[in-house]
Amino acid sequence: MTFCLDSTIIRPEKNKDINNAIILLHGYGGDGKDISMLSLNWKRHLPNTIFICPNGHETCSLNPSGFQWFDLTKDNNDYILEQSLKAENKLKKFIDEIKNEFRLDNSKICLSGFSQGCMMSINVGFTSDKEYNCIVGFSGKIINPINLSQRKKNFTKTLLIHGDLDDVVSPTHLLEAKDFLVRNNVDIETHLVKNCGHHIPIEASSIALNYILKKFVE
Repeated sequence: MTFCLDSTIIRPEKNKDINNAIILLHGYGGDGKDISMLSLNWKRHLPNTIFICPNGHETCSLNPSGFQWFDLTKDNNDYILEQSLKAENKLKKFIDEIKNEFRLDNSKICLSGFSQGCMMSINVGFTSDKEYNCIVGFSGKIINPINLSQRKKNFTKTLLIHGDLDDVVSPTHLLEAKDFLVRNNVDIETHLVKNCGHHIPIEASSIALNYILKKFVE
């Protein structure tokens, strides 16, 4: 099947059933191949999981060789919200295609992403009619808390990880997201990784993997 977003897909080894999916969303200017690197370690521990890593639906405004979920060239919150909602609709269509193709429901899917991909995972995850297995976000934030609070439909369990030296997306956004989700009765775990900038170190990858392993067997 052809999906509405070009994707890097890492399937389980031959003859293994697909019991779960992890949808990995890249950051601004990246692509599915970039974020798929997380699967290199994770797949050994998740032998029945398919990893699906779509490219953003737009070419990146500042890096034509990469992609974006929404434009960041305008410092305008209303514009950013509008553009992120377009990406959200595209991602929901894509996820419906994935669910139909691999016969999975939301309870078998982890939404995960880095930076802008984390932001989209949060928006898509909490505005869907049914809870996902979990959301795992790296170095992101909530795009528009007021808008999300008005549209939130579920209580998907969530892990957010951030570097304490991140100078692209401030680690203060981790605390703000935690406060928002706690107030909205979400089971939220957070980790602040020491001496870490705007990337996913091995420590963060391991924390995320252990969290996903627990959620997939609950």
